[in-house]
Amino acid sequence: MAEKILVLDIDGTLTTSQKDISPETKKGIMSIQERGHLVMLASGRPTPGMMRYAKELELEKYGGYLLSFNGARIINCKTGEIVFQKILPRQVLPGLYKFAVEHDLGLLTYFGDYIVLGTRSDEYVEIESRINGIPVRKVNDFVNFIDFDVNKCLMTAPPEKAEKCMKLLQEKYKDSLSIYRSEPFFIEVMPKDVDKATSLDRMLETVGLKRENAICCGDGYNDISMISYAGVGVAMKNAREEVKEAADYITDRTNDEDGLLDVIDKFIPM
Repeated sequence: MAEKILVLDIDGTLTTSQKDISPETKKGIMSIQERGHLVMLASGRPTPGMMRYAKELELEKYGGYLLSFNGARIINCKTGEIVFQKILPRQVLPGLYKFAVEHDLGLLTYFGDYIVLGTRSDEYVEIESRINGIPVRKVNDFVNFIDFDVNKCLMTAPPEKAEKCMKLLQEKYKDSLSIYRSEPFFIEVMPKDVDKATSLDRMLETVGLKRENAICCGDGYNDISMISYAGVGVAMKNAREEVKEAADYITDRTNDEDGLLDVIDKFIPM
């Protein structure tokens, strides 16, 4: 059984500003897997947008996990099994679409290996497509097009507008959805009571590990729950101040300086 599970946010944590895993960080992560520890990638990204990194770190070989959609889905990389999943209630989709149109927001979700866009595009939709390496498909009737399970929707807007709209949505859907920002321009619309910490807790039960075994590392708003939950919660040097306040440890180096090696050296020694 693995002694530790290293849970890593991707953007701003695992990867550099160029969205790559540096050779030294990769070497450090491979070394802990070779010593029998588990690795989980935990991101707001859709599952296809995480596969590049899962393959690079050989998570299938070592039995690692992918926590995608901010926790709405967890996959065992070795078996391909969905360990945990929650979906949006279908009845909220018309209201979300109406809100996005009235406030001139981007609205999208994910199907297979592409992004389904229900409203107008903007630079932030393009960022989501580019980051994940998956194309955008604009549909004319977003609500009726969706006849499949949806783990999350994403709304996009300039940061100040996104903050205001997020608060409106939180009030409107406080009893049925979880809504927060992962980036200043991304509004995450999630099933109720889903976040990285809640889903990680479910997953740890399945492999016989406890929260004390988890070392969770991140830099963004959506990492706060798992950083607060973990046995050791780590904020990157480049993390937002709110994230640092929730952490037990802050790295001495940023994501562009192999900051994760600080974590590996300190908490998963040889």
